[in-house]
Amino acid sequence: MTALLIENSRVLDVHALNLRSGLSVLVQDGRIAAVGADVQAPAGATVIDAKGMTLMPGLIDCHVHTVASSFNLGTVAKMPNVFVMLRSLPIMKGMLERGFTSVRDAGGADWSLAEAVRTGLVPGPRIFPSGKALSQTGGHADFRQRNDDLDVCSCAYKLGNIGRVVDGVDACRIAVREEILKGATQIKVMASGGVASPNDPIGNLGYSEAELRAVVEEASNANTYVMAHAYTPRAIARAVRCGVRTIEHGNLVDAPTAELMAELGAFMVPTLITYEGLANEGERYGLPAASIAKIDSVRGQGRAAIEILAKAGVKMGLGSDLLAETHYLQADELQLRADVLGNGPVLQQATLIGAEILGQQGQLGEVTAGAMADLLLVDGNPLTDIGCLLNQGERIRAIVKDGAIFKNTL
Repeated sequence: MTALLIENSRVLDVHALNLRSGLSVLVQDGRIAAVGADVQAPAGATVIDAKGMTLMPGLIDCHVHTVASSFNLGTVAKMPNVFVMLRSLPIMKGMLERGFTSVRDAGGADWSLAEAVRTGLVPGPRIFPSGKALSQTGGHADFRQRNDDLDVCSCAYKLGNIGRVVDGVDACRIAVREEILKGATQIKVMASGGVASPNDPIGNLGYSEAELRAVVEEASNANTYVMAHAYTPRAIARAVRCGVRTIEHGNLVDAPTAELMAELGAFMVPTLITYEGLANEGERYGLPAASIAKIDSVRGQGRAAIEILAKAGVKMGLGSDLLAETHYLQADELQLRADVLGNGPVLQQATLIGAEILGQQGQLGEVTAGAMADLLLVDGNPLTDIGCLLNQGERIRAIVKDGAIFKNTL
C-alpha cells in the first residue's frame, strides 16, 4: 500500500476537543504512522495538501441495519439472498460517503458482508456484525402476522431477516454459539417491544431473566458482549442487571434507570433520527399501519432521554437505526444531539465512545499514531459547525479508510 502524507491540516483532537493547527499525518500500511509538525513524506508517497481543512477521525455509527432496504422488514426477510445483498450495496456505499468509516450492524448483516467490505470487494464502512438478533416468539424480530399457522418461516435463516426466533435457555445458548460461529462480533437481543414489528407493544418485555443471563454468559464465554433493544425503564433496568453492556434506543429511560446504567457501566446508543424518518416517510414507503401507530409513543421523548442520560453520566454512542429510503438521514443524528448536548460531546460519541463500545480504543475514533487510518478532511470546523458533517458528506473533501483514499476532491 502506498504511503500517504496529509500535510498542513488542523487536526481535531477528540480527547481535548480542540484543533491542533499546522500538523501533518503520515499513513503507512493502513495505520497512522506519525502525527507532527515536521513529518516528512517517504519516497513515492501520495501527498495531500490539507491547508484550511480539518482532519478528523472517521465517524462510527453503533446502530445500523445494512440490509434494511424496505420499511417493511417482514418483506425484506422473504427476499432472495442475492437480491438482499445487491440492495444493501448502495446503502453501505452511502454510509462511507457520509464519513462513517465503521458501523456496528444491529441485526441482519453477517460475516459475508463484513468480509466483502474488508477485502475491498465492495465499498462500505468497516462492519461489526451482530448476525441475527435474538427474539422471543412474538418479540421484536418476529414478523409473523397473527394467524392460525405459526410455523417458523424458512425466511428465518435468510440474509434479509434481521433476527431469529429463539425460546428457552438452552435454545438461546445454542443460538449465541451459532451466531458467533457464523462471525458475529457481538450478540443482539430484543429485550422489549418495538416499533417496526407487528405484535409486540412497546411496553412488553422480551425474554425471561434466565434467558437473558444465558445469552450474556455465552457471549462473555466468547469474549464479547450483548447489546439489547429496550425502551422502557423496566426493560432497560432488567437488561443491565442481567449483564447487558449496551442498550439500544432507550427513549423512555428515567433518571433512576440512567443512574443504574452509570453505576453498572452500561452504554446507551440512542437513535433519535430514525423516528423522524419513520414519522415523516414511513407510511409513504410501506411501513405497516401497526408500526405507524407506535411511533409517537417513543418519538417525542428521545431528546429528553439524552439529557437524562448525560446528567447521570451514562456514556452514549452514536446510532441511527434507519430503514429503507431514510438512510440518507444518517448524519442528521449528529445535529439532533448537538442541539441538546452541544457539538463536542456528540463528536466524542461518534468517535471515542463508539470505539470504546466496539472494543477498539486507540484503534478507531482518533487521529493518533498507531490507530487505524480512518480519516476525514472536512471543509469547516465541526466543533463550531456540526453542519459541515451533514448533507451527504458534501463538505467532507476527502475520506480515507484503512489507509486507502476512498474520496479526494482537493
